[in-house]
Amino acid sequence: MTAVQDEIPGLVILAVRQPEVQAATIQERFEAFHRLNPWVLHALESLTSDYLGHGAKRVGIGMLFEVLRWRYVAATVGDDFRLNNNFRSRYVRLLIERHPQWARVFEVRALRTD
Repeated sequence: MTAVQDEIPGLVILAVRQPEVQAATIQERFEAFHRLNPWVLHALESLTSDYLGHGAKRVGIGMLFEVLRWRYVAATVGDDFRLNNNFRSRYVRLLIERHPQWARVFEVRALRTD
């Protein structure tokens, strides 16, 4: 599948790869998915940056996931986009780790599971 450029500069949609082996914990499953799909984090960074650049003060990871899902379906044919909602909290933490200035724009709660 070829990459498709969306209207947000730097947002590139690629094929989603799912891990073949199910890991035991959410964190392990997230790490396996992230290793196979590093572009998802970059897409979330682009969406966040664009949203904040338009004057937003707060960002919800749920909204970002749904925008990414919508854009993925609009940009691809024949590939189901399976982005696990259990990974939202992990992606928020990665976004804040990479962009500490975003710590105040995302609400982060304590993890309930590993």
